[in-house]
Amino acid sequence: MARFELVMPKMGESIMEATILKWKKNVGDAIAMDETLLEIATDKVDSEVPSTAAGKVVEILFKENDVVPVGKVIAIIEDANGHQSSVVSHQETANTKPVVAATPIAQPVTSNPKPATISSDRFYSPLVLNIARQEGISMSELETLPGTGQDGRVTKSDILNHVKNRGSHQSSVISHQETANTVVAATSPVAPPVTSNPQPATVSGNVEIIEMDRMRKLIADHMVRSKATSPHVTSFAEADVTNLVKWRDKVKKNFEKREGEKITFTPIFVEAVAKALKEFPFVNASVDGTSIILKKDINVGMATATPSGNLIVPIIKNADQRNLIGLTKEVNRLANAGRNNGLKPDETQGGTFTLTNVGSFGSLMGTPIINQPQVAILAVGAIKKKPVVVETEMGDVIAIRQMMMISMSYDHRIVDGALGGRFISRVVELLEAFDVNREI
Repeated sequence: MARFELVMPKMGESIMEATILKWKKNVGDAIAMDETLLEIATDKVDSEVPSTAAGKVVEILFKENDVVPVGKVIAIIEDANGHQSSVVSHQETANTKPVVAATPIAQPVTSNPKPATISSDRFYSPLVLNIARQEGISMSELETLPGTGQDGRVTKSDILNHVKNRGSHQSSVISHQETANTVVAATSPVAPPVTSNPQPATVSGNVEIIEMDRMRKLIADHMVRSKATSPHVTSFAEADVTNLVKWRDKVKKNFEKREGEKITFTPIFVEAVAKALKEFPFVNASVDGTSIILKKDINVGMATATPSGNLIVPIIKNADQRNLIGLTKEVNRLANAGRNNGLKPDETQGGTFTLTNVGSFGSLMGTPIINQPQVAILAVGAIKKKPVVVETEMGDVIAIRQMMMISMSYDHRIVDGALGGRFISRVVELLEAFDVNREI
């Protein structure tokens, strides 16, 4: 009678932990190969996790809402027939739908966390580092925290518990050595801490109180932290996209017939943004204390509405290396997956710049909030016909043109008004210069 350990699967290079939302099986239940064992959530995506071992669930080692590191044993399955299931490697699961790896038990399962290894090479997830920045936790202080994660890693729960308990024990005097190693440089302006327990609002009258769902809570926290992290500045521009509209009207039927895909304006916007980012690398960046990290890859996120009304941002990887057909197919694939809750965790990670189409909801323009840790986000508004003064060889004339407002919010720590203005102007130039005779 074989017993198998089922571990939290690897769901992407940058994802180190996941939250257990719901167990679909209880102890004593039978489970078939590839049958869903549990539902998990990362910071952005919910996923169903199937089992690779058939048999009976004999142990469940974590409760719902527990945050579990990748590779941690979460359940034990007993195979009454003694058949061993194939082992799914972490590399394979990173490129497929999350799968629980099943491995024969070699040693007894222990729930005692491994002691933390204190060294300068200790790994910290981006989520943990972001919380440390927000709370002003120095690197030397971070290294003293005991970790309950795999190999003694500090998890989200570990650092939040530390923040909760450090309060009055934190000294008001910071040594020179600690200052040199702080996650956020002492010379940087420090935003007021974001409190997770605000005073309850007083309500009266005929009201209905609705608890936020998990996704909305994550979005709310992400937005508040972004405003506390980055000094936002927004620039606006107007683009004449008449040629772009004419071209799409001309090619859309034949394109759909030939490629089996509808062509929208989004891939054209992504193409223009990717070209502009190559010319202005400081917009394709992030900030770490007083260091500027220039991203060599151009990975454009596109805000997509989910059926619940929340927004999710799937990422078009290496957008600058795709032609318009490739961009169209990738945009459509990711948009459909986002609307149907079919995105893989890794498809929402690694973005370097974000595009949001507020015009799809009828808005003329918007002031978007930066998607951390990026330093800029571009919003395109609704395309509207307007009377516009047009310069011709015969002089100025008033003509009806297809006009669109564009806005870009950027992090004023590294993107000033001159750079932000030049970038948005370049996007306008690329859209206005769109070749109405372009072949695809």
